[in-house]
Amino acid sequence: MERPIIYAKNLTKRFGNFTAVDAISFEVGKGEIFGFLGANGAGKTTAIKMLIGLWKPTEGQAMVAGYDVYKQPEEIKRNIGYMSQRFSLYEDLTVQENIRFYAGIYGLSNQSIREKTDELIVKLGLEQVQNERIASLPLGWKQKLAFSVAIIHDPKIVFLDEPTGGVDPITRRQFWDLIYEASHKGITVFVTTHYMDEAEYCDRVSMMVDGRIEALDKPGALKVHYGVESMHDVFVKLARPEVE
Repeated sequence: MERPIIYAKNLTKRFGNFTAVDAISFEVGKGEIFGFLGANGAGKTTAIKMLIGLWKPTEGQAMVAGYDVYKQPEEIKRNIGYMSQRFSLYEDLTVQENIRFYAGIYGLSNQSIREKTDELIVKLGLEQVQNERIASLPLGWKQKLAFSVAIIHDPKIVFLDEPTGGVDPITRRQFWDLIYEASHKGITVFVTTHYMDEAEYCDRVSMMVDGRIEALDKPGALKVHYGVESMHDVFVKLARPEVE
């Protein structure tokens, strides 16, 4: 049986007396689109920072892409892609320069950088703007480019922290087409989002409340379990029980 790309058991992070992430346990498989959802302050970003090797856990175990979060954070960083909540490209560089810069950081050869740059520009339809600065592009184009750059080195897993925030519905749909394509190539996608309709696109979804995972299953199974019609309603039942 193939090992999970992410394995976490009782993963915990405390800051003084405050427990930001409280003994969460879950696994994510190869090529899976895993939605990591919860309200602001639920602990999602803290959990991600532990998984990508930025913060050491207080307690618990976690393996990402086969590497231990305590002992091998640098190996983890080399085997993942990451797209932050804030925009992650350099606005004063051109489209072409950004692609080449990140491909170089990820260790691609000069030949591979040239090939990947040309391929990506054509794939995203950026031929007419490849020499323009990123700052001049619409947000939707920036986000699609940022995602494509995050997986330019074919990582085992890519972490996306609210990647579609602020973009229009059509661009969000196009962005998810890129996610599906990556998943079909075997790249695991770990995504947070505030849009509950996007939770429907995930293979499985976890719901964090106050640092704990309160629910984890396929979207359809969660809707049946809670007797509701949408993932938004699941979210309301879990994160805002006072609304009941």
